[in-house]
Amino acid sequence: MFATARLAYTYPAASSRIGTAWPSLNFSRPSQALSKFPRRSYFSSSARRNSPTNAAARNAKQEAEHERNAVGKHEQQHEHAVISAFDLFSIGVGPSSSHTVGPMRAGKIFITDLQELGLLEKVKTVKITLYGSLAATGKGHHTPQAILLGLEGSDPETIDTGTIPSRYASILESKSLELGGQHHITYDMDKDMLWRWDQVLKTHPNGMRFSVFDEAGDLLATNEYFSVGGGFVVNEKTKVDENLFYKGVDKSIVHGARLHQTHSMSDPDTGEPAEAPDPCQPPYPFVSGDSLLALTKNHNMTIAQIVYDNELHFGYSDAEIHHKLMRIWSVMDDCIRMGVSSTEEKLPGRIGLRRRAPMLYRRLMRGFYPGLASPTVPAIGPGSISSGHIAAPDDQPPMPMDFARDRKASTAKKDGDGRALSAARAPRVVGSLEHPVLPMPPRKTMIPAMDFLSCYAIAVNEVNASGGRIVTSPTNGAAGVIPAVLKYIIEFISDDPEKSVTTFLLTAAAVGMLFKRGSTISAAEGGCQAEVGVACSMASAGFAACMGASPETVLQAAEIVIEHNLGLTCDPIDGLVQVPCIERNSLGAVKAVTAAQLSMASDNVYSVTLDEAIEAMRLTAVDMSVKYKETSLSGLARTVKIPLTVPAWNN
Repeated sequence: MFATARLAYTYPAASSRIGTAWPSLNFSRPSQALSKFPRRSYFSSSARRNSPTNAAARNAKQEAEHERNAVGKHEQQHEHAVISAFDLFSIGVGPSSSHTVGPMRAGKIFITDLQELGLLEKVKTVKITLYGSLAATGKGHHTPQAILLGLEGSDPETIDTGTIPSRYASILESKSLELGGQHHITYDMDKDMLWRWDQVLKTHPNGMRFSVFDEAGDLLATNEYFSVGGGFVVNEKTKVDENLFYKGVDKSIVHGARLHQTHSMSDPDTGEPAEAPDPCQPPYPFVSGDSLLALTKNHNMTIAQIVYDNELHFGYSDAEIHHKLMRIWSVMDDCIRMGVSSTEEKLPGRIGLRRRAPMLYRRLMRGFYPGLASPTVPAIGPGSISSGHIAAPDDQPPMPMDFARDRKASTAKKDGDGRALSAARAPRVVGSLEHPVLPMPPRKTMIPAMDFLSCYAIAVNEVNASGGRIVTSPTNGAAGVIPAVLKYIIEFISDDPEKSVTTFLLTAAAVGMLFKRGSTISAAEGGCQAEVGVACSMASAGFAACMGASPETVLQAAEIVIEHNLGLTCDPIDGLVQVPCIERNSLGAVKAVTAAQLSMASDNVYSVTLDEAIEAMRLTAVDMSVKYKETSLSGLARTVKIPLTVPAWNN
């Protein structure tokens, strides 16, 4: 029943043949996508307070807002924000959660449905149409590779990332597909994949349509899927109550509590007898930051504890939760290790962007900063702390601080009185020494911990940009922020790594759930504020929680950082998740730590709540031009010219 509900099955008809016109669809403006979803229509108190002073204008605005948010107010009372943390954090493949992971999962779902309906063996041809943002930046985001390998039966979590380029090249060269890994058909990329960047399906900017035909050219089945961010996939049949809240391809093996995410919140006390609790309802449902904070106060629990108990409701045991959390961190840590130890010089794509993480890490580990001791805290694996930390470069291991100081003292040149003479070359100063304003001499910074933080984030995003194994957290384009901050905590702060991993990830997940329900985590809907901005908030909350901050301070840390990411655009150059994405993750990690420090120093004195900031982000996303929503139509994608050829330099 589930397969037929997700798949729009069509009986063969004479008019449904290859080459005829596609069925007509109603299209809408991309900016309307956010207001369509009831889950994202959350109306904050600040929006009501800041109404126009003019009575007529105020009444007109209130009527418009009432019409636009009528469904949203109902959902605020009848829908909670709780999903599984392991749906929000999932292991996948780069470079994009919405343009790579989601489309691969959609292809896998489509093929699974065809198999269940007994239609797979009848398929002769498959037609794929990409719409909106998927079409605009899909090539740079590896969308074709993802869809085709998904149709061949691959899954983002288990696919061997090293085989993706060769498998895709083989499909293009042989012009053939193995649907579900068992049914061979002819597939011509130039004829069978249509790019409609100029059209947007009404449900979401990241739309795709799959249609299969038999040998006679009759339409067997067709379905539309929408990649709504973070690897989540929906379609018109599932609406918002199925795949939007879980990432399982096979619904039969997904715990029932994860398939029923639209249950009533507790209504105000009316004096009537209380209804029996819904067995599918999580024990601690929350719809907003305020309701989450109330839960922590009423039950004397931390945010991490609230999320943990909800995970038990989703059918996981204590051991399974621990294993999954450690597995997520292990993949994050391995991603950092791969990034800093890569021997590849450049990232794929026409930009020819040089990898920087290996060079940055070598400088840090070689004592590039005076007095720097090498990290000694080992990285932890799933369920243990025996996997070892990232090793220093083979050609020059890091020296302990005392040894470096003794060596420097013993090898320094001395004058006649035994005083050490500096052997360092005088720095080259840029500027006139004859000017009243003398130039500043160059100097090195002395904050190595923050430099490691930046290096970790760059390492993760370089692995992501090259299509490697990644943890969607909450998206791939922003996948470097959370691992970098967590690595920073483990290497420089924590004395109990496993406890820090658990607290950090569960706390960050709670904040991610609030953004997913109250706004969006899709750059195609909200720009980069929905990706790096949300990741910064999640990381900042996790950092504050690991520092022992109160739940109120934790949520304030999340608010501070999103407040200063509002309006952040998504304009990747050449449609690649490289510029400005990689550096933006680096700065985002630093910003997350800074915001957490600021919140902890503020003694819970603040003017803006997290709920108000999330609503502000939603409104900003609605008003943002489609040119800045992962389409590469403006901003840096327009001003930066990409050379098609590299001129030869004369020696």
